[in-house]
Amino acid sequence: MHTENNYRLLVVRLGAMGDILHALPAVTALRHAHPGWEIGWVVEPRWRALLRAGNREQGSGIGPEQPLVDRLHFAPTKDWRRHLLSRRTFAAIGALGRELRSCRYDAVIDLQGALRSAVVARLSGCARRIGEESPRERPAKLLYSERIITRGAHVIEQDVELASAAAGDALQAAEPLLPVDPAAELWCDALLEDNDRPVVLISPGGGWGAKRWPPERYAAVAQGLALRNFRVLVNIGPGELKMAQTICSLGVAQAVNPSIGELIALTRRIALCVAGDTGPLHLACALGRPVVGIYGPTDPSRNGPYGTRCRVLRSPESRRDHSRRDETEAGLLTIEPADVLRAADELLKEVQAAKTGREQAP
Repeated sequence: MHTENNYRLLVVRLGAMGDILHALPAVTALRHAHPGWEIGWVVEPRWRALLRAGNREQGSGIGPEQPLVDRLHFAPTKDWRRHLLSRRTFAAIGALGRELRSCRYDAVIDLQGALRSAVVARLSGCARRIGEESPRERPAKLLYSERIITRGAHVIEQDVELASAAAGDALQAAEPLLPVDPAAELWCDALLEDNDRPVVLISPGGGWGAKRWPPERYAAVAQGLALRNFRVLVNIGPGELKMAQTICSLGVAQAVNPSIGELIALTRRIALCVAGDTGPLHLACALGRPVVGIYGPTDPSRNGPYGTRCRVLRSPESRRDHSRRDETEAGLLTIEPADVLRAADELLKEVQAAKTGREQAP
């Protein structure tokens, strides 16, 4: 077990949104177990708001606006791949390597398991580089000095196993620490001003078309929830405006286009999230909000809701398939709006019963 207060650990989890959120319980567990450690994180710049509020300065220390890590390092690897042979890319990679080595990290843990994340881990100059024995991209393991066999079914459990190996502790997944952005809180105050109804957030997007339930069906769900006296908001992610417009076409839902910080502030206040396998659903889970997950080609036992009250709908016809097809997966189409509304009713009844039980407890 590493107990030195000056121990320095680097986390590599570049993206995407849901994957970073899946890594948070493991890193939060490390933070709680070793509050004196210095923890850095390498991330794609577009996801920085999941770890640090927008106006927070580097080096300001741990606090509500940056609750988890001491330092962020940015690796725009998607841009680098587009201009792989350019001088600017080589210069940026070199600068990142010098920055990481200057921090003198004692160990690095790769929670991504991709070749690019393993290369970033190698750039740190750490002799101790920890990753999975069977990473997502097999060549990545060649760059690890320690290869950990993980047995957990869910990716969060696998990340906790890697974190436990890094620390020498038997860690348990912890409730994630997410930043509080004062400006985002003010935005949310204004959005929900004079609102006297519980809020449901629908997030219709997904990484690719096969994972996306049809927006017309979300519209029917929005109508049913509005009839149950919920205020229904529809999150607009990149490229999702048309879907949101379809869902809002019945006049019972309102589209919102928040920044990541604003989405965090809003999600903290919702009564329910309805979504597919997408970042906002995993954000709701991270914040302990009830979720109804609508799953198709991705496996909820690995990527599904975790650590919160939930209902997951998935057809027996669906099979695990990460092929990035545009057409909605056939099994997903067997799920009807009535199924989602029934799941929401059951879940909210369960949440209310639990709340009543807590209030009545001596």
